[in-house]
Amino acid sequence: MQLCANKLDKKDFFGKSDPFLVFYRSNEDGTFTICHKTEVVKNTLNPVWQPFSIPVRALCNGDYDRTVKIDVYDWDRDGSHDFIGEFTTSYRELSKAQNQFTVYEVLNPRKKCKKKKYVNSGTVTLLSFSVDSEFTFVDYIKGGTQLNFTVAIDFTASNGNPLQPTSLHYMSPYQLSAYAMALKAVGEIIQDYDSDKLFPAYGFGAKLPPEGRISHQFPLNNNDEDPNCAGIEGVLESYFQSLRTVQLYGPTYFAPVINQVARAAAKVSDGSQYYVLLIITDGVISDMTQTKEAIVSASSLPMSIIIVGVGPAMFEAMEELDGDDVRVSFRGRYAERDIVQGTRC
Repeated sequence: MQLCANKLDKKDFFGKSDPFLVFYRSNEDGTFTICHKTEVVKNTLNPVWQPFSIPVRALCNGDYDRTVKIDVYDWDRDGSHDFIGEFTTSYRELSKAQNQFTVYEVLNPRKKCKKKKYVNSGTVTLLSFSVDSEFTFVDYIKGGTQLNFTVAIDFTASNGNPLQPTSLHYMSPYQLSAYAMALKAVGEIIQDYDSDKLFPAYGFGAKLPPEGRISHQFPLNNNDEDPNCAGIEGVLESYFQSLRTVQLYGPTYFAPVINQVARAAAKVSDGSQYYVLLIITDGVISDMTQTKEAIVSASSLPMSIIIVGVGPAMFEAMEELDGDDVRVSFRGRYAERDIVQGTRC
């Protein structure tokens, strides 16, 4: 939405006013909670504020008739901002103004009580208002979007010898390895949304027989033409078989498998398919720059990346890729959206 004001009260002795707006959502107990502040427009009684967005949940908590109070202040450097006036509206009232300007009187209750001829402290005009729908993951699934689930498992030497109990890949006859438990925990949830239950599964960071070639993206089922495994049980079976045949080595490169899934996602533009890449790792990332580039490039595609960290290592790199606070960037270009979610298992 965008708003402007006209003929606001003059509050500054040597100037006019430095107006800004504060939006409040009303609560069930009669109190108000701040949900948005506009920028300050300096030295004017007729400000035009920049367009901005407020989530509907923050504005009215889904109650379209809930009161929204908007205060108009004059900004002061010392923080003692001067109250100019206020007005109230609601989401429903705001949404009715999508095709026309709506003018609100700014009223100062104290001045209204003191001055008989008081009319108002200016007006605020709603210049534009639009609603953008943000569809959830469930919305896409209900709409028929097919989920494509891909698995990538870290086979680098930092995980330890699979024959030793200290290894994160330890092949115990009595319990699953840390990697297998992480795969089952996440995979058994995601597989319910994948209609064909066929999952491409890769390993990275291992030496492959017979010549000992280092690979950063090899099919766990040893089939380059068809890396699909039947369900999570099929992925686990191929994972165990790979542990018996490859040599854990390194380094840890994420970019090749991210780019592999991104190439598949780039072929889909009609919303019919969505790709999820699960990376299970012990936390060390050797190609951080290339990984950031791959994530930024993939951020406009229908795909997401789940990184599950196993073991006791620190996962600062994984947290850096999870753009909850600051979007991942590469050479000044930021990811269009946060497509990486990291967790520990």
